[in-house]
Amino acid sequence: MKMFFRFLILVLIVGGVYVGAKFVTQTQDQSSVTSHDKKALYFCPMHPSVTSDHPGRCPICGMDLQKADGGEPVTSKENKKSETSDVSGRASFPLSKERQQLIGVTSTQATLQELSYEVRASGKVAFDPDLFTAIEEYRQALQSRKQMEKSMFKDLKEEADQMVMSSKTKLKLMGLADTQLNALADKHTNPMNLLLPKGTVWIYAEVFEYEISGLKQGQALEAQAPSLPGKTFTGIVSSISPVLNTNTRTFRVRGEVPDPEEVLRPDTFVNVRIKIEFGKRLAVPLDSVLHSGDQNFVFVVKEQGIFEPRMVKVGVKTQEYYEILSGLSEGETVVTAANFLIDSESRLRNALKNIQQQGKEEAPAPPPPGHEGHGGHK
Repeated sequence: MKMFFRFLILVLIVGGVYVGAKFVTQTQDQSSVTSHDKKALYFCPMHPSVTSDHPGRCPICGMDLQKADGGEPVTSKENKKSETSDVSGRASFPLSKERQQLIGVTSTQATLQELSYEVRASGKVAFDPDLFTAIEEYRQALQSRKQMEKSMFKDLKEEADQMVMSSKTKLKLMGLADTQLNALADKHTNPMNLLLPKGTVWIYAEVFEYEISGLKQGQALEAQAPSLPGKTFTGIVSSISPVLNTNTRTFRVRGEVPDPEEVLRPDTFVNVRIKIEFGKRLAVPLDSVLHSGDQNFVFVVKEQGIFEPRMVKVGVKTQEYYEILSGLSEGETVVTAANFLIDSESRLRNALKNIQQQGKEEAPAPPPPGHEGHGGHK
């Protein structure tokens, strides 16, 4: 009987030692996993995708790797609410006012602005004998068609119509407007006096295709000739050619400029300026808009210092502003200076967030309570 009690006590002691050892091992394993998850993370400020679990240098640029706080980006409650972004490769993040002042962050609101753009083009005073010839051809074609109206031959009528259409198209390609063509139909008027009153000259300006948007007949223009320093000639745009010059990628714009002193001689070179008014439109400064491939985006400053990258669609570009077609509302605040640093931080936060999520997915899950006993039994 005594031997039985001694054996029972021995079994209990051995079992307690075994269970205690398993508990300590489990605790150490969980502690090891937790320690692994919180292992220090080092990254390159210029190349956020380069990371390491120990100090070193970036293999791309050679910069010293910097330590991330806790091995993961800051995830305050405010940041968790705004960490999503529609701009690829970038994430929202908070930034204290002290750090904003340190790196020189400035901002402004998206507002309605009177947008205008000044087109600058090279040109010359017209010397165009071919135009006079084309005008005479057009007037003769009109006269021939009128004579054929009473003709019994249908073919002759159609041929006269085709001649009128051909000569009319030729004049349009040379820059004449429909109103001018209608006025030329009067055979009793002198075509040159009609198109170009005395004391007036034509100026041909070559405007690049990307600047032609918004240019209209009747807009004011200014011309200055290098051969006549100090003189400025003010006129209007009389017509715009509908045909693109494929060699120079320009459209010919004809301007009518008063020259009462007759100092502008044919073929004189001139510098032309045309101001295009677009009216009031939602706009932000040029420095606010960043470009990445085919993406245009801005950093919107939200409440509590959250910087949110946001896609925008831009329209007219002037010397100072971008028109915003979508992505922003009037009154929202956007970053105007230190955008490069803000963008770098945004990309870094996005990279660290991805690394953190990848680490969580790859880390082995701790065994459920009691599973060790089953394993030991097996």
